[in-house]
Amino acid sequence: MSYDLLVLGSGPGGYVAAIRASQLGMKVGIVEKENLGGICLNWGCIPTKALLKSAQVYDYLQHADQYGLKAQAIEADFEAVIKRSRGVAEMMSKGVAFLMKKNNIDVIQGFGKLLPEHKIEVTTQEEIKNIYEAKNIMIATGARARELPTMPIDGKKIIGYRQAMTLETQPKSMIVVGSGAIGTEFAFFYNSMGTDVTLVEYFPDIVPLEDTDVSAQLARSFRKAKIKLMTESEVTQVDTLGNGVKATIKTKKGEEIIEADVLLSAVGIKTNIENIGLDEVGIMTDRDKILVNPYYETNVKGYFAIGDVVPGQALAHVASAEGILCVEHIAGMDVHPIDYTNIPACTYAQPEIASVGMTEKQCTEKGLEIKVGKFPFTASGKAKAAGTPDGFVKVIFDAKYGELLGCHMIGNGVTDMIAEAVLARKMEVTGHEILKTVHPHPTMSEAFMEAVAAAYDEVIHL
Repeated sequence: MSYDLLVLGSGPGGYVAAIRASQLGMKVGIVEKENLGGICLNWGCIPTKALLKSAQVYDYLQHADQYGLKAQAIEADFEAVIKRSRGVAEMMSKGVAFLMKKNNIDVIQGFGKLLPEHKIEVTTQEEIKNIYEAKNIMIATGARARELPTMPIDGKKIIGYRQAMTLETQPKSMIVVGSGAIGTEFAFFYNSMGTDVTLVEYFPDIVPLEDTDVSAQLARSFRKAKIKLMTESEVTQVDTLGNGVKATIKTKKGEEIIEADVLLSAVGIKTNIENIGLDEVGIMTDRDKILVNPYYETNVKGYFAIGDVVPGQALAHVASAEGILCVEHIAGMDVHPIDYTNIPACTYAQPEIASVGMTEKQCTEKGLEIKVGKFPFTASGKAKAAGTPDGFVKVIFDAKYGELLGCHMIGNGVTDMIAEAVLARKMEVTGHEILKTVHPHPTMSEAFMEAVAAAYDEVIHL
């Protein structure tokens, strides 16, 4: 069978690219060894949000009295929460299958290996090998949880994010190592469900890639929720011989041993580029990433790569954008490289975090003259009415030209608000133009306008 495009991997990069290619008139096939939708739909973005929603609802019910309501005998059914999450993931995967059929995309089930001369060998579960060829081949195999030698994942006592989503019983205590998006989201979820959580981070601040003010706010919120935080700390050894785990943690004050039922390793990701034929084809890699040009073509003509396997932010929306741009380039459309300085990042713990652009520290280190505005949700009528006053919106402008250099939000629903800042940066909107854009009241989104007003000494509600 011959195709215009064969996509290896059906995650948010692969399946989106396949659909766009089909829309552009290409004959497309997509190779997937597991479930359509990849990690995002099956083991990442979507099922974790289902878990977090259950935790949020449970938290609301436990504090119903704060809203003038009475709720009694509220219990968390951990098994049912996990089952709901898996059901949502299954439904989304079926949705991708529908989209493949709707767009006349052939789904080829099995493990794909690249071959020279624009071919892919696919091995089925029954060990049957079939060879397919295409004018263009796209690698979108994604990534998996990274393992450290000190914390080898056994799936029972030392777990990765997959096991964290499907535990049969709720642990009474958990150590979470790594405070990026995955670590903080699971720390929030298990803590909300009643698990005693200790969050360990190597750097001085949790969510270390975020603005320091955001890190400090999340730390306050987590401590308020009784999550134990250990920053500037490193797990040097994990003993799994007993009933649970004993983690030896190196801190500023010396070694400390923490015991828990399970340890969740959330220390980053490892790309899925082994055994897929890169060496056989001659595709170049560097530091666990496939090297590509701005249009995602590798050093071998006709072989492309997108998503977590290439340099850049390992985010679902980035993979989708790369996939679309790549196939449009293949189709001969006039496209422009993605601006990686304007990619929003979101963390879905409570409070949520959303950011785009440079942090205040990065601006200062570059010697930029800036204006900074900050508006706390404690001054937001909508946030107060909703009972979610924790957090703020922070904006950073170039003092001379009024360019929005960065926006950093923490609070309820901010992941739905950040797109305004992304669009403002894309369209090169100035602070004064944002100020003169009427925002609806009462909403959480007007805090963005208020933060801009604060930067220009025009804030009304502070």
